[in-house]
Amino acid sequence: MAYSEKLADRLRERFNELHPVEEKTMMGGLVFMYNGKMCVGVMKDELMCRIDKNFHAQAIAKKGCRTMDFTNRPMIGYVLIDESGMKSKKDFDYWIDLSLAHNKDAKASKKTPNKKSSLKKPKK
Repeated sequence: MAYSEKLADRLRERFNELHPVEEKTMMGGLVFMYNGKMCVGVMKDELMCRIDKNFHAQAIAKKGCRTMDFTNRPMIGYVLIDESGMKSKKDFDYWIDLSLAHNKDAKASKKTPNKKSSLKKPKK
């Protein structure tokens, strides 16, 4: 199992009334894009949240929360929350609300050009 379907279903239920929401498989997990921007996701059995970088230190002090880290490269503004930090609906909603609040100000990632359009034209 690449990611927790149970957690993915919790997110689907929470995002049910928000539009536009898109699910994408990414980084071995499932990411929920809101307004064209990465918002939350599921990495194995943890909740991944994109939050305001200025709030990062406070967030990782909370129970069950840690900095997202790929290949020994901490990603400030991205946190992972284990089961102990999102057991209750109140705790789960806290993290989703925090991510949605940041989504308003977050920048969308740059779109990678289509491979065909990135090919250079031959010189004449």
